[in-house]
Amino acid sequence: MSARLYRLLYRIRRVEEEIARVYPTDRIRSPVHLSIGQEAVSVGVCEALEPRDVVFGTYRGHALYLARGGDLRRMIAELYGKATGCTKGKGGSMHLIAPERGVMGMSAVVGTTIANAAGYAYALKFRREPAIIASFFGDGATEEGVFAETLNFAVLKRLPILFVCENNQYAIHTHQSRRQGTPAICQRARAFGMPAEQVDGDLTGLIQRAREVVAEVRAGGGPAFLEVMTYRWREHVGPGFDYHLGFRDEGEAAPWIVADPVARLAAELRPTERARIESEVAEEIADAFAFAEASPFPAAAELTLDVFKEEHHVAATHREAGAECW
Repeated sequence: MSARLYRLLYRIRRVEEEIARVYPTDRIRSPVHLSIGQEAVSVGVCEALEPRDVVFGTYRGHALYLARGGDLRRMIAELYGKATGCTKGKGGSMHLIAPERGVMGMSAVVGTTIANAAGYAYALKFRREPAIIASFFGDGATEEGVFAETLNFAVLKRLPILFVCENNQYAIHTHQSRRQGTPAICQRARAFGMPAEQVDGDLTGLIQRAREVVAEVRAGGGPAFLEVMTYRWREHVGPGFDYHLGFRDEGEAAPWIVADPVARLAAELRPTERARIESEVAEEIADAFAFAEASPFPAAAELTLDVFKEEHHVAATHREAGAECW
């Protein structure tokens, strides 16, 4: 178990560290929101899910995409804006998707996938399918109106959905204490009538509790809410650090870095086993970046593909009816 979890966490960490290294070269054609420090949230919750389950994420979605089994080559190619990317180079880092793995997409707009996830959960319940939804979002998204509206709807309809708040305590540069009067977000979720609790960033404890909560949701208990405390090590957007900006300091980050689950799991492994995992991950990452570098950019014709144009459908309907088109 430790070796498998270490591979998952370490792989995400090293992928993002390589993204941070390459980003200043401008070969990556997309803004990047790194989840370094937050990897355990996605890994821990996804450990409790089944292959048939579905997840929705945020623009800080690399960890969720990879924890759920998204293709690394296609992810890096997407960041490069290449045709072999998971959205053909059209979405970039903030719009990763892997339907074959139950990853139904991320969004650059704060809070939007919360409602998307509830809609999908409503469809699952309507079709009586046994899958559930896990909706991931940050603490800043809980200040959007769609958060309250969706939680209320989910309770009324007893939807099979787990809401997962990745509380890294910052919305860009503003600490939660300066934005919210109630520090525990789970208290607000509980007020809507669903079970809600706050858990720390301990990976083992998170996996155990997530499995218990997921089982309750799957059994028809309705929606549930987990507020997982975590911490973002890097700047809000981009590859660097932001301590020099003055809104937080390294002393605040230090306890989270000391408790880093990646380092803790590494310490549990035999040196030879750890070295083997790290070597295999390094080869896979090098292959993914080489694949992205060698892949072509989308053809010019792609600009007009995968785009819904309502006027075309209206005109076609009128032509079929013999009416005059405008």
